[in-house]
Amino acid sequence: MLSLTGAKVYLAMGHTDMRMSINGLSVLVSTHLKQNPLSGHLYAFANRKRTLVKILYWDRNGFCLWQKRLEKEVFKWPSSEKESLSIGSRELLWLLDGLDIRTVRAHKSLEYSAVF
Repeated sequence: MLSLTGAKVYLAMGHTDMRMSINGLSVLVSTHLKQNPLSGHLYAFANRKRTLVKILYWDRNGFCLWQKRLEKEVFKWPSSEKESLSIGSRELLWLLDGLDIRTVRAHKSLEYSAVF
């Protein structure tokens, strides 16, 4: 089960060779993304066609690898000059649902003042 509570999400920019599994992706996390793969954060990778996403994360006693493949559409994977992009769990869910996380915005938060 993919657990999103309290975890940061890092998207690997560009494309990744999807023949890689847990070992190869964990090496990418430590060398290219400069992150600790054992941190419990989620690391997301996409293929060249943007039809496949893999998410690697450490879950208490071992690595988990989650994968989603689209049959007709493509993921709206953001482009960036950086090697990785940090997003929230809500944005990851938007991305996996096919939304463009650069244009989707949450409601503005309201502030109430006390009325006496």
